[in-house]
Amino acid sequence: MKKIKFSALELAPVKKGGTPKEAIDRVVTAAKHIETLGYERLWLAEHHNMEYIASSATVILISHVAAHTSTLRIGSGGIMLPNHAPLVVAEQFGTLETLYPGRIDLGLGRAPGTDQLTAMALRRNNMHTQFYFADDVKALQQFFSEDNFNAKVRAFPAEGQHVPLWILGSSTDSAHLAAELGLPYAFASHFAPAMLKSAMEIYQTNFKPSTQLQQPYSIACVNVIGADSNDEAAHLATSLYNLFAGIVTNTRRPLSPPTEQPIYAGITEIEQAVQSMVSCTFTGNEESLRKELHAFAEMYHLDEIMTTSYIFDDDKRLRSYEILQRALS
Repeated sequence: MKKIKFSALELAPVKKGGTPKEAIDRVVTAAKHIETLGYERLWLAEHHNMEYIASSATVILISHVAAHTSTLRIGSGGIMLPNHAPLVVAEQFGTLETLYPGRIDLGLGRAPGTDQLTAMALRRNNMHTQFYFADDVKALQQFFSEDNFNAKVRAFPAEGQHVPLWILGSSTDSAHLAAELGLPYAFASHFAPAMLKSAMEIYQTNFKPSTQLQQPYSIACVNVIGADSNDEAAHLATSLYNLFAGIVTNTRRPLSPPTEQPIYAGITEIEQAVQSMVSCTFTGNEESLRKELHAFAEMYHLDEIMTTSYIFDDDKRLRSYEILQRALS
């Protein structure tokens, strides 16, 4: 079997009865733990106007987590580029690379990471920025380039820094862009799996080598709930399903303890909507995860699997990371 790298995505979800500070502390604890387990990287996602998500100031959290680890790659999964000027992003990530050399990833997304009203507040009525995503990615590449020294606008201390750029996506548009620019590609199948197959085929078939990358490099992000038994994993997973039910019904909730069955059980419309969002979810013991995740990686020709871990109990969450590590090692 092909050796698959494994990594983690964090949104810093706030637990029921908890605080944002506790959510951030959980991220640091998880980062330290997965570093000892040999995980490749931990990325933090940018979201806004979400009461129970503590990752809105993504760059600050990246620095905070990097300061508490030593070898784990830390990055963005992602920076929603239409919300930011490329110059500012280059300055920020150039600074991160200066502080933590050789450990910073810059994942870039085109979605707002929020609702349209909040996107307007972020972009100050410039709601067309998503149409310039490819141009903004190329502007970032130029700001990081050693060849930018004659430009009238330069990004310090980014210039000459080798910060890997990644294209993130949940559609085929992002796959075309990643292939055209010769950049690594990460797909958000943990919440939007519908176009995973098409996107990966487009990216891997049309990839053009670049100075950053000679061969396509593919990540799929999925939900993983590992436990010592399949029954326990299924029980723990109700926290994840209930969280997504809140998204579907626009009644967002904090990460809550598991329930005997999903809170929407018997409501067909919600059941179908949640299932369509979380179809790339893997639950079970080490043996089950090994079989299912290797088959998944082979099906989509993946180089790396990135996992979210929406588990309420802190110790069981860390245990899940251990079981995943053994399943993929």
